[in-house]
Amino acid sequence: MFVNKNVFSKTGNAYMLDDFIVPVVLCGGSGTRLWPLSRPSYPKQFLSLIQEKDNTFLQETVTRLSGLKNLLAPLIICNQEHRFIVAEQMRAKEIIPRSIILEPHGRNTAPAVIISALKTIEQGEDPHLLVLSSDHLIKNEDTFRKVVQNGISFSRNGQLVTFGIPPISPETGYGYIEAHRVFDEKNDLGLKINKFIEKPDLKRAKKFLQDKRYLWNSGIFLFKASTILREIKKYAPEVLSSCEKSLKKGYKDLEFMRLDKDSFSECPDISIDVAVMEKTNQGIVMPMQVGWNDLGNWDSLWKESKKDKEGNTISGKVYLNKVSNTFVKGENRLIVCSGIDNLIIIETNDAVLVMKKEFSQDLKEIVKKLNEDNIPEANMHKKVFRPWGSYLSIADDKGWQVKKINVNPGASLSLQKHKFRTEHWIVVSGIALVELEGEKKILKENQSTYIPLGFKHRLSNPGKQPLVLIEVQSGSYLGEDDIIRYDDNYGRRNS
Repeated sequence: MFVNKNVFSKTGNAYMLDDFIVPVVLCGGSGTRLWPLSRPSYPKQFLSLIQEKDNTFLQETVTRLSGLKNLLAPLIICNQEHRFIVAEQMRAKEIIPRSIILEPHGRNTAPAVIISALKTIEQGEDPHLLVLSSDHLIKNEDTFRKVVQNGISFSRNGQLVTFGIPPISPETGYGYIEAHRVFDEKNDLGLKINKFIEKPDLKRAKKFLQDKRYLWNSGIFLFKASTILREIKKYAPEVLSSCEKSLKKGYKDLEFMRLDKDSFSECPDISIDVAVMEKTNQGIVMPMQVGWNDLGNWDSLWKESKKDKEGNTISGKVYLNKVSNTFVKGENRLIVCSGIDNLIIIETNDAVLVMKKEFSQDLKEIVKKLNEDNIPEANMHKKVFRPWGSYLSIADDKGWQVKKINVNPGASLSLQKHKFRTEHWIVVSGIALVELEGEKKILKENQSTYIPLGFKHRLSNPGKQPLVLIEVQSGSYLGEDDIIRYDDNYGRRNS
């Protein structure tokens, strides 16, 4: 799928990478408009929500690039909390990223793009950067690759290419791009950009729909690394300065590149559109009719999903009676609906959402208010993913809680101890290797062990099947930060 750098010819000691493509995958969004399924702890880009596809959005973003000429391995920018999720999803597709760069804070798209450009030119390279969001739907992948390939000649000539989507409806949830004139489908590959327009009201969106100069802003870009660095130095030098410092002071952590926290915190929170594209005279827009959708809310996901003859999309244990135009997705419980129309109903193990589809755009603000009220379900799933597997909080009360723990084959938790809690493990399925104060023993189904307060211990799965166990915690404090780590296969620290 991706080109091996060793096949390139050399000039002196440097590889000639000037006409090769490095995908830059922006993977830092929180996806709150698809709450409660998507939350900051496990957002939309890591989910598989399209019924006919098994891949997650991130996996789809990377695998659809297969077939582009001169394609190098992707560079992925993500939140440091999601690093093991990204790495595992790439391993599942047998993809080795060029780099996985960890942002200590979210700072919008401009810093992420500039960090990527700086990273690619470290060894004298100057490839084309194909900047992609990690959570978009693109139906016509062949056309997508063709349009990207057509953009190479513009990028090669020092232009900044953005790809616009010809609108099919008066959307108020997208930004727009106004081209210099109407596109000639037979002759024009790209046109100068007049201006970028923030999300309009419905009246303006209807006007844009009638004027063929206006395109939806897809957030997909193509330019040389040297070009975007030249333009950011001209129009937003403070972004460049902060990014250079954060990369220079950063460090390798296993397969990840950690940016310096203090330097990156000085970086402005600004999009690449505002920082460069709205100011440069080198920008062009190319139309991309590829069945694109950013699936930014439940209504848009319903529109793109398979439906029954009454217009319903259902997933999970669902029973419908006299229901139409409704999206119902359940994860655990039976959902029975009767006599309703035009609703979104989403059930998870700790939250239920019921809303009219027409109010889907309001969900981001609702989640913001949940956060302001310190409601933990706004951000965190009860199921939490770790590099070794996952755990699910089943029940809790003052002084105790119960978790279901899944450990992947061959994986191990850290060697650790706790100051405030004891633990009791009961194996449900699989084989557990338990290390307690230096002594090791094997536990099988229906066997259990007790971890006293302050004892060093480690749990591993030596088998070829997933290990599932129930953990009962008791103590005066049960927070996840009550862990003192002595050894960890994943480079994690006590914090």
